[in-house]
Amino acid sequence: MNLSTLKNKNIAFLGLGIENLALIKFFLRKKIDCQITICDFKNEKELGKKFSVLRTRKNIHWKLGKDANKNLSGFDLLFRSPGWPLFDKGLVEVKKMNVKIINPIEFFIELSPTKNIIGVTGTKGKGTTSSLIYHILKKGKKRVWLAGNIGVAPFDFFEKVRKNDWIVFELSSFQLEDMTISPKIAVMTNFFNEHLAPADPNNPNYHKNAKIYWQAKLNIAKYQKKTEYFIANSKLKKKIHNIKLASKIKFFEKSNLKSKLVGEHNKENIAAAVEVAKIVGIKEKVIVKSVKNFSGLEHRIELVGNVKGVAYYNDSFATTPESTIIALKSFSQPIILLAGGAEKNSNFKELAKVINKKVNFLVLFKGDATLRMKKEVEKVRFDKKKIKVVNSMKEAVATARKNAKLGDVVLMSPACASFGMFKNYKERGKLFKQEVLKLK
Repeated sequence: MNLSTLKNKNIAFLGLGIENLALIKFFLRKKIDCQITICDFKNEKELGKKFSVLRTRKNIHWKLGKDANKNLSGFDLLFRSPGWPLFDKGLVEVKKMNVKIINPIEFFIELSPTKNIIGVTGTKGKGTTSSLIYHILKKGKKRVWLAGNIGVAPFDFFEKVRKNDWIVFELSSFQLEDMTISPKIAVMTNFFNEHLAPADPNNPNYHKNAKIYWQAKLNIAKYQKKTEYFIANSKLKKKIHNIKLASKIKFFEKSNLKSKLVGEHNKENIAAAVEVAKIVGIKEKVIVKSVKNFSGLEHRIELVGNVKGVAYYNDSFATTPESTIIALKSFSQPIILLAGGAEKNSNFKELAKVINKKVNFLVLFKGDATLRMKKEVEKVRFDKKKIKVVNSMKEAVATARKNAKLGDVVLMSPACASFGMFKNYKERGKLFKQEVLKLK
């Protein structure tokens, strides 16, 4: 598909997320002669600035509210936002009618002047790994772009991309689930069960079972050629062993390079990034120096500061029990853990066992999943007197400070979604940091 084939087409954009918004603006910049309809379950007020930016355009039509997914068969092409489920009734109907459905990332890869595309996925670690790859390549004097699930829409910079540039994509399962193209270098950091229930009101998409989730992730390498590379965690050898992939498969374990990143899991993320850098042709001394200077991402076991001999870490991005287990195992010091929140239908049994071994005091945010977590922790005979359920971040940090001793770590690693008490994991993390900074 190219831009000329879009002329006189009737095109719908399913969901006005950042990727579709950037693509629509790209169409307008290129003055593509087509009809555009924006379908979104939100109303004008809920869309806010996104609506006001486009509302005056003559060739843009709107289909908002509860009927946004109705009668989609009249369109020639549908651009799907990652938050729009493939099992949506409207999409299921048009699939039978040969209406082409594509996501903006795949469309970008098809049009891109450069084919030097690196895609990074995984249940956790994909943000850190993709950012580190970007950092290493930049220090290696490569002209490189970072986009995707990290929060940057690639069509915002499409016109600036040159033939020999490199593009690093952080790719979620929702971006990958209907992809029919794979990047030149694909990375899978790890795989845990997640996104098996609709937890995020801003992204109602989810996978109906673990098998569907795995197949979505695997699309990152499924369409690769013999000359291309799939970099995968060695823990996934058994899952990958019986799958026929055309590309060259390289497994990574842990890197021993000096780094500011905390935890054994980050040694794996570094190892993945190093493998990619070697394939790209970055010199070893550049790789070593880049890894050493990389500070990591916000909300991922991020050191907020030390207050009276107590270290405070923000790990708000940990929305699964597996992520919190990894964070807990990253420290040898006694831990005051801030956890709990909204429901994602996770199993807390293993987390409870680790909490019993590593945690001195447990602060739980009020939420749908908190009660189940509390029950599991009590089952392993964690002292009930060392558990407190709180109603705000202010109360959580105050409780942690009261119970922390010299040399302790206060770790906010919730193992749950943020919704209910907080808008999202970013707000949760920022509020935590604000309260910690007040202690100083």
